[in-house]
Amino acid sequence: MKKPLECRNNGSEDLRRITAILPHREPFLFLSRIISVQNGQSATAEYDVPQDHVFFEGHFPQEPVFPGVIILEMMAQTGALAVLCDSGRRGQVAYLAAIESARFRRPVRPGETVRAEVEIESMRMKIGRAKGAAYVNGQEVASAHVIFALSV
Repeated sequence: MKKPLECRNNGSEDLRRITAILPHREPFLFLSRIISVQNGQSATAEYDVPQDHVFFEGHFPQEPVFPGVIILEMMAQTGALAVLCDSGRRGQVAYLAAIESARFRRPVRPGETVRAEVEIESMRMKIGRAKGAAYVNGQEVASAHVIFALSV
């Protein structure tokens, strides 16, 4: 019998746990570790921005900045952890449907660790809404509302 997936934080097996929940894979997986998950309610995760990420070759060569849209994607992936850890939703895909009220407060640089904190505000049928914020060293760098649709 296959052991059920643990959604709570248990240390060194984060990548395996993340890829067991989310369909994302490199190069489009922007989570390094799960900090906490409350099934169907909230999640906190981190991403270690690589010094040599391919984005920095063009964004921007003289002053590398991690793209804001990828920070939003990271928040969406963190919210998907919270939603898809619910046993009734395992195996589904959470598609990004909209971003509302996005704000960027400071650039994220190579080598920094971004922490996303996302709270699910509502789920109606297959459509959900979450509010999220991203932090570096405790300082908010971005925030947004994320709307998503679950696969059938």
